[in-house]
Amino acid sequence: MTGLIITLCVILISIVLIQIGKVTELTAQIKGEREAMADSSKWNGVLSLVFLVVFLFAVIISAWDFKNVMLWYGPHQSASEHGGVLDSAFNVTLFFTGIVFVLTHIALFMFAYQYRWREGRKALFLSHDNRLEVWWTVIPAVVMTVLVVRGLNAWNTVMADVKEGEDYMEIEATGQQFNWIIRYPGPDGKLGARDYTMTTAANQLGQDFRDAKNWDDIVADKEIVLPVGKKVRVRITAKDVLHNFDLPHFRVKMDAVPGMPTYFVFTPIKTTAEYRNELRKYPEYNQPADPNDPTGPKRWEKFEYELACAELCGKGHYSMRRVVKIVPQEEYDAWIKQQQSYYLTQIRGKEEDPNKGKVLDFEVALRAKEFSENMKKAVESTNAGEKTLQLKNINFETGSANLTADSRYELDNLVAAMTAYPNLVIEVAGHTDNVGDPAANLTLSSQRAASVVNYLTNKGISAGRLKPRGYGDTKPVAENDTDENRAKNRRTEFTILSN
Repeated sequence: MTGLIITLCVILISIVLIQIGKVTELTAQIKGEREAMADSSKWNGVLSLVFLVVFLFAVIISAWDFKNVMLWYGPHQSASEHGGVLDSAFNVTLFFTGIVFVLTHIALFMFAYQYRWREGRKALFLSHDNRLEVWWTVIPAVVMTVLVVRGLNAWNTVMADVKEGEDYMEIEATGQQFNWIIRYPGPDGKLGARDYTMTTAANQLGQDFRDAKNWDDIVADKEIVLPVGKKVRVRITAKDVLHNFDLPHFRVKMDAVPGMPTYFVFTPIKTTAEYRNELRKYPEYNQPADPNDPTGPKRWEKFEYELACAELCGKGHYSMRRVVKIVPQEEYDAWIKQQQSYYLTQIRGKEEDPNKGKVLDFEVALRAKEFSENMKKAVESTNAGEKTLQLKNINFETGSANLTADSRYELDNLVAAMTAYPNLVIEVAGHTDNVGDPAANLTLSSQRAASVVNYLTNKGISAGRLKPRGYGDTKPVAENDTDENRAKNRRTEFTILSN
């Protein structure tokens, strides 16, 4: 229906224009051709003057009215270190082109009036004017030189990559329909390698998990958090179509091109809270964020930096918006500590894990740290229940008291603890589930406890400080009703007897 109405409107306008043309022809015939021409020229000249004034006035008023929204003056000054260079280049360009625009606009319509057709006037032809040629060649050349030099300076400043040895952090932004996948480095500060042929439903970025740098990488699934005052290098890629990584408040804009990685380096200089405080100085940002809730939060209170895709990448283009939070360094440090490794939470131990069945170096370090912290708490505790700790990462061959090779990592942690606390005396206890003969379970648990003690004594720990004991299935920590609960009951523990 809407299409039909539009079509009818177009047809009606066409008919009106045709009729106006016919009326003009009839008027010219009645008045006489020369008189009609003089009349037409007069009105064209007068209307040109009117357009000159009205249009120029409208341009100036609208530019002033929308300068804070469209031209990013006022509250929306750059929130990045390099943004001032771009804003300055924009201002200089606007100054020169503004002068040319105003003068050209005035001259164009003034000439349309001044040189309108009048009876008896003849055109004057000038074949050449050296002074005029010099003016319109030299002045544009000088202005263009200024703009180009400033532009090159801005480009070299903004597009400079990080230098060797420079303090910075690196993240990765991958565009896809319709989302940004943001990857952070873990504690090692390095992003791991990628291979697009490894992309699967579980491994959406094609991370090569044989690369140790990938093991602690973090994939942020919500907002982007960055520390203020820290130089950030963003690797920018795309998985499907052309996207654009746009952070307008930081004057950052770079295409994300499939198969051609790009980058951008910038330093945020205003936290989200600081930017909000600047916005609150402007009346328009003290209006309700929700017009339907006049008592609710103001616009400045709801402001967020944002990442947008500045390419029309498909129907869901709008959904690529991501909130960006700029926070103090200590707040960022607290946030990043709460984030979990994508590899450890989504890949480790599953079919996609190329390291399945292996104990990795960083896991050994994490286990050692956790064991040391738990041991310290147990030694210092006065609560008897907190004096017992489970050896979580030791295993035995099925139905046997033989320790698996990977158990040495956990037992070495216990050796280190016994060395650090030379007066420590512990009981090593073996436990089983209730499957099988109770007497056999008791024997097996005793043998397993003895295996642990033998490992410790072979590492130089005095046998007098170690008391092996098997409890069989007599001390379960869960009901023996499921495989999961029975696995909890099959455990090896140690209890601090004295320290």
